[in-house]
Amino acid sequence: MPIPNKHLPVCPPGPAPTEKPDTPPASPPSKRLDIQPQSHLYPPIKYSTVPHISSTVYSIDAAGVALAIDHISGQPLPDPGQVFPWLHGLHPANHIQQAFFVARRRALRNTPQCFRGITIVKADGDLSYSRLKGAIAPGEFLQSGSVTEFKEIDPREGFSVRNFQIQAAKIAMVSDIIVYGEDENEVQKLAADIAMAQRAWRDSHQASGYDIPLYNTFVCTSSFEEFETRHPEIVVANSRGELTGNVMDFFHQERIEMATMTKASEIARNVWLGPTPDPSIDPSLLPGEETFDLFIECSDLGRLNSQALKDVVLEFDMGSEAGSYVEFPSSGSIMPPSWSLAEADEILETCRWIYYLANGVRPAEDVESSPDVEGDSPMPNPLPVMNRPRKVLIHCTDGYTESSMLALAYYIYANGVTVSEAWLQMHVDKRRNFFAYPSDVALLSVIAPSLLAGSPAVPNPSTQDIVKRVQDEPAWLSLMDGSLPSRVLDYMYLGNLGHANNPDLLRSLGIGQILSVGETATWRDGEAEKWGEDKVCIVQSVQDNGVDPLTGEFERCLAFIGEFGFIIPKQL
Repeated sequence: MPIPNKHLPVCPPGPAPTEKPDTPPASPPSKRLDIQPQSHLYPPIKYSTVPHISSTVYSIDAAGVALAIDHISGQPLPDPGQVFPWLHGLHPANHIQQAFFVARRRALRNTPQCFRGITIVKADGDLSYSRLKGAIAPGEFLQSGSVTEFKEIDPREGFSVRNFQIQAAKIAMVSDIIVYGEDENEVQKLAADIAMAQRAWRDSHQASGYDIPLYNTFVCTSSFEEFETRHPEIVVANSRGELTGNVMDFFHQERIEMATMTKASEIARNVWLGPTPDPSIDPSLLPGEETFDLFIECSDLGRLNSQALKDVVLEFDMGSEAGSYVEFPSSGSIMPPSWSLAEADEILETCRWIYYLANGVRPAEDVESSPDVEGDSPMPNPLPVMNRPRKVLIHCTDGYTESSMLALAYYIYANGVTVSEAWLQMHVDKRRNFFAYPSDVALLSVIAPSLLAGSPAVPNPSTQDIVKRVQDEPAWLSLMDGSLPSRVLDYMYLGNLGHANNPDLLRSLGIGQILSVGETATWRDGEAEKWGEDKVCIVQSVQDNGVDPLTGEFERCLAFIGEFGFIIPKQL
């Protein structure tokens, strides 16, 4: 069960920047910092106070919570220049962070007054069930002790502009807070603690000569059952811990997308590429899951060992039905020019034995028969040895990073295609995600003649034909770093500057337009005209420095994507 914020990674600090960005953001002078979005919770004149609580806490029912959440969802966001970089951390002791962002703009150190949010808190902190939209646990923003107060969440050292893990706590400081839960006493006690933390936060600012808006705490008096029956649109997980699907849960959606992206798929007959199976789950219990006879795990600890595959074949010949496991080096671990001809031969032999297993046929000369009882070896059988085809899974932890080199090598061997054809067909035809390294491109380009010469899909290959096919590889292959742009939608890819600087590769993928943000591709003379000026949109003066805002360019970017983006290329 995904839990918001709990598994957000702590962004590692990077080195101190050598210079300030060339395009620092500037808050428009026409906007006032004290303008806040409207909220149904402020001023709280429509709500009654909760008795027997020393601090002022207001009561709200399920209908009021749903109305407040719906209303705040439609409010415009503040100008990013007014809330950044405060949201990403400006600890007083972190001189590097402060020097980079606010050395000349001290006003940005102050808590912004242009934002009033709503933070939903579940009193018991268990978000695996009975979870409302946007709910967080108390421990994410409160520091317990003799006095409950907001956590000092800003990083004390290091430089980072992507401190995502502190966002929930920072937003809570500038929000009205609603507490809900099944235990009334627990809810009221937590609400009183939060109200005291809000007061202490406000007093500390006033002591520094800086006033901040008044934020309030609310107690939800309705049961969670009322949310489920009357306001299901804001229920993420029901009382049984089941996701309702009524609310977009980005972490859950990310897991779904990752599972879809890395799910095992067949790249050749009976050969699959996918993630390492979970040993705690019986594959037979998972609907639609394949069962495999052979597992080939690719990892940094793996070694070339085609003899192990040959032994597996002999075990299957003797009637073994148990799943077998062998290993193989990970992508990028065999580095030319240090690799030897023996390693190239081992890769070819590995592909051969995988093919034999997957197709259930082996030439007689590849089968070793044991001597009979009198010690005599049997006469060689001139006919192919037929056996039951076996399903093979080439796998690694995420399903594509470490296993791509072997998958591509096998694809070349089994289908009799060149290196460039393997890259394109795996991605476009098989719709398979994979990630290879520049060393994999170099290695496969060198051993491609051997793979093609031994390929069962290339009958009676001549040396001249193979050499010609290898020499006729497209120019984009030599410019490729091993990776391809990531397919986000059928008509939209996300790539890097290296991809943009390889227009022939983009054309091979069916990509017909480029949106370049912050970086400009350096093409050969005449390439821009060949591509078409109306097919290129360049957004300048925006750097990937964590400072420059992109919001002012959204409309132009979306208009450009919409102009051509819904014409899906035939190749896809």
